[in-house]
Amino acid sequence: MLVDVVGAYSKTERYIEENKKSLSIITGAIILIVGGYFGYKKLYVEPMETEAQSQMFMAERYFERDSLELAINGDGQWLGFLDIVDEYSITPSGNLANYYLGICYLKKGQYQDAIDYLSAFDCDDEMASSVAIGAIGDAYMQLGETKTAVTYYIDAAKEQKNDFTSPIYLMKAAQALEGLGDFKKAIGVYEDIRKNYPETKEGLEVEKYLERAGTLSVNK
Repeated sequence: MLVDVVGAYSKTERYIEENKKSLSIITGAIILIVGGYFGYKKLYVEPMETEAQSQMFMAERYFERDSLELAINGDGQWLGFLDIVDEYSITPSGNLANYYLGICYLKKGQYQDAIDYLSAFDCDDEMASSVAIGAIGDAYMQLGETKTAVTYYIDAAKEQKNDFTSPIYLMKAAQALEGLGDFKKAIGVYEDIRKNYPETKEGLEVEKYLERAGTLSVNK
């Protein structure tokens, strides 16, 4: 075993010696790539993010006031979310603008646009991600694609299990399943709410939904 280790060590030394030039080039390239990445983030992305935040301020205010057209397209002085996405796509604010646009279009009844922008939203915050996924489910429901909506509602409920969003999306999933006539699955989702979220608004109301789904299942 010792001979093997020594032999391997000797081979490694010999390889390094024979390929010193190539290894130096590779090492230098790695340093350049890593250094370039951090330089890109610090000198390019961060200043752009500061600019994007200042530009998006009014769009967010319009969003809060439900002035959706101004939030989407801007007011001539301040950019709207569409321009933020277009001009600052590599920044966190540009990413967040996808979420705002998705919700704006959902409220306006432009459901495919809502799906497209909400799907483009990429977030490490699991609560925000859960809300975005649930909103995609709402858009699919409005498009009449109920099975797809159920999938998104279930995913939204599981994305970040909590007493706030999870029971809401589970309830939406169960009621959508009832609409599809799949009462057995609906009952399973209602029971999930009863077991895991008993103190929530949905948990306190779930018995009547369970009873209804059970009756409909028998009479089906």
